[in-house]
Amino acid sequence: MKITKETDYAIICVLYLAVRRFDYVTVAEIADSYNIPKAFLSKIFQKLSKANLIFSRQGKKGGFKLTGQPIDITLMDIYNAIHGCLAINICVNQKGACERMTFCGIKPIWNEINQIIIDRLKATNFADLAQKEIERLYHQAKKNNINSN
Repeated sequence: MKITKETDYAIICVLYLAVRRFDYVTVAEIADSYNIPKAFLSKIFQKLSKANLIFSRQGKKGGFKLTGQPIDITLMDIYNAIHGCLAINICVNQKGACERMTFCGIKPIWNEINQIIIDRLKATNFADLAQKEIERLYHQAKKNNINSN
C-alpha cells in the first residue's frame, strides 16, 4: 500500500473544505493555494463527488462543499473514494489470488496489519484534522505578524 499523490491531494482538498466548511470553495482556489494542477484536481473532485463526500453549486457564488459534517468524514472515506478497498497485499482482499493462501503463514500477519491501518484511517476524522489545521494557521499568522513588526 502506498498513499499516492492523488490520495494526498484528495485529503488536502477535503481538509481545506473542512476548514472552510461554511463557504463554497472553487477548484481554482485550492489549486492555486497548494500549487496542484487544476485538471488533476478536477478529476479528484469528480471521485469525491461520486463518493458523495462533496457536492457542487453552479454559478457566480458556486463551488464545492462537504456533503456532511467533518466529524463524519474519515481518512478511510477518502482512501476508498480514490482507490476503493485498501489492501496491503493482494491476498488480503482477493480470494484465490495466491496458491499459498490456505497454508501461508504470512497471510494472517498481512490481514492484521491491513486491519490496523484501516482502523487508524477510520479513527481519523476531518473535524480533528481541521482543528489542528486551524491552530497551525493561527500560529503561523501570529508568527508572521511578529516577524513583520
